[in-house]
Amino acid sequence: MATRLGAYTGTVLQIDLTAQAVSEYPWTDDDRRRFLGGKVMAARILYDLLAPETDALGPENTIVIATGPLNGTGAPSTARFDVSALSPLTGVLGTSNSGGSFGTYLKKAGVDALVITGCAVAPMWLEIAEEGVKFRDATDVWGMRTSAAQTALRDAVGEKCGTIVAGPAGENLVPYAALVSDERVAGRTGMGAVFGSKNLKGIAAHGGRRAEPAQADAFRAHVKKWTASLKAHPVAGDRLPKYGTAGFLGTMNELGILGTRNFREGSFEAAEAISGETLAETRLVSQTGCLSCPIRCGRMVELDGERVKGPELETLVLLGSNLGVSDLGRIIEWNRELDELGLDTMTTGVTLSLAMELTERGQWDAGVSFGNAEGLFELFSDIAYKRGVGEMLAAGSRAIARQYGALDIAMQAKGLELAAYEPRNAIGHGLGYAVSNRGACHLNGGYGVALEGLALKMNGRSQRGKHALVAMFQDLMEAVSAAGGCLFTTLGVLPGPLVTGAGGPLGKVANAVLGSASGALRAMRAVPPGALGIPMPLVPHIRAVELATGMRIGFGGFWAIGERGYTLERLIGLRFGITAEDDTLPGRLTTEPIDPRDPSSVVPLAPMKRRYYAHRGWDVDGRPKPSLLKRLGLENLSDAG
Repeated sequence: MATRLGAYTGTVLQIDLTAQAVSEYPWTDDDRRRFLGGKVMAARILYDLLAPETDALGPENTIVIATGPLNGTGAPSTARFDVSALSPLTGVLGTSNSGGSFGTYLKKAGVDALVITGCAVAPMWLEIAEEGVKFRDATDVWGMRTSAAQTALRDAVGEKCGTIVAGPAGENLVPYAALVSDERVAGRTGMGAVFGSKNLKGIAAHGGRRAEPAQADAFRAHVKKWTASLKAHPVAGDRLPKYGTAGFLGTMNELGILGTRNFREGSFEAAEAISGETLAETRLVSQTGCLSCPIRCGRMVELDGERVKGPELETLVLLGSNLGVSDLGRIIEWNRELDELGLDTMTTGVTLSLAMELTERGQWDAGVSFGNAEGLFELFSDIAYKRGVGEMLAAGSRAIARQYGALDIAMQAKGLELAAYEPRNAIGHGLGYAVSNRGACHLNGGYGVALEGLALKMNGRSQRGKHALVAMFQDLMEAVSAAGGCLFTTLGVLPGPLVTGAGGPLGKVANAVLGSASGALRAMRAVPPGALGIPMPLVPHIRAVELATGMRIGFGGFWAIGERGYTLERLIGLRFGITAEDDTLPGRLTTEPIDPRDPSSVVPLAPMKRRYYAHRGWDVDGRPKPSLLKRLGLENLSDAG
């Protein structure tokens, strides 16, 4: 529907693959004000379209691919877009965020979002342009690996375009199959398998539409100032450009929060061999990044005479220390192969570490062992094509653990495998894993580890204030994502002097203030969003959205957009059977001390979760209360009560 707001195209397309029909999905300016875009927009749409009986791999599942208002505007680090659907891995709402160029080109095609339903009768790919949608025959590209498939789509379009494709893993319905756009990956929750289930190989988008800010001159001035602040920041402007996300690996090892050997340990004796510094010194060819990104955290390395994307932190940890492997060259090869097959490197790594421990215990001979890199490259293809032992590994860690009675050592929550961070020395991060709507996600979980060591130096074993900080960061990161922004820009919200002085007097003051902030944050949540108009220059995303769209949002409105999205995700989870019992962690993390000398060095989940529920306005069963729904304007949803 047409929009009076800046930066949006005003078009949301609903595409029925079964009927090969295209219509406009009703989405108003009131919807844009309340849900903004991205994953929050997707949650609102999927709340209406996903029924309790929906089969994640059935034609009734719906895919929403959504951009945010900042996509294509030139604001820093705003090439991100979201892919959401019911997840075949977790059985609840799956969301996956990606960089690459597809989101920007979707808006160039004059489209803010796609709502894809049904199932094609034969392999198909979609071409989205300003002139409309073309349903293209994918017979010749079906079976292709992701880079070849993207090249084929670009060649068929014949002009510059953005692409997103599934690989062989998605075609074979591996529940943790990924989607790839350029060399960026929407890796988590199995969106590649949902594409495969619909006989949808991929999408190419192109056009000449420009995202015009409502207040163009003021927007450009704000973007210039924001970009300069990111470049001057010690993390966003120094560590990430120099070493990529892997620049955090050494710090994680020192703090004992580096996932090692299926998270039995928090540090790895050979961590230096797979660190960001070693990658930069020995293998780095150049830095790279998404469109409009000044951070440039991407790594380009050489492999067999070809320049390829280097591994990021999660891959280096979950295929490195988590498997007891310190061979950087092997991890680079594996990263490339998994991307080509369209497999999530994170779930792959954690599933393999469970298989290694089960083999070590004599419960299952999966033919893999800690520290042994031989044969894994070939095993990845077996997973993607569900051959031999790969067929069982393709099910993911929760399914395997259920078969062998080993849920206590399966590093997952709600069916989604943990990220790289061991939470027993960062318990706020552990709480985030447990209550995250999509499963054990460090980002949907609020990225508490940024406060507990990666940027600030809060006591990682202290419960003080963690429930409130996790909830706030979850909401604000939801809002940043809805705007189309990269979540690494949120690190710039933490003032540089606090980061550089985190271990000194200034850091101690900041940590004391944060630890005692729960009361103030609880009071702020009780204020109607429109009344919370406090200035917040530390969050430049808010002003960028206001200048781009012409909306008056303020800090309260921005926070409410994130909280609204997070609450909607929770309501969808409840619809698919999530209860308070599912907001949990594997027994290893709550009962086995990470430090054998300190019995308390576990994640004390129960008391933190109880305070978190109360702080969020959820009841003891983890259901949002009517008062919360009313404050967020969600009280009229059909089954919210």
